[in-house]
Amino acid sequence: MQKIRTDMDIGQNIRILRKDAHLTQDQAIAQLHIMGIEISKSSYAKIETNRMNIKVSELIALMKIFNVDISEFFKGLY
Repeated sequence: MQKIRTDMDIGQNIRILRKDAHLTQDQAIAQLHIMGIEISKSSYAKIETNRMNIKVSELIALMKIFNVDISEFFKGLY
């Protein structure tokens, strides 16, 4: 099994943005499903803990769900 090498630590920013939006992981996942993004709770949790890379489509959907600018995901990383 190939180990995921973290490129940038955006998982923590995703978790913070989700909490700022007053959403649980389950609620965020449900909204992703409504938007046509199929993701399991396990995969979503791995994204927030940087054990799995996020897809661009997932990132854009989360941007809409959290009602933030895309740059918020990269805060403190550049």
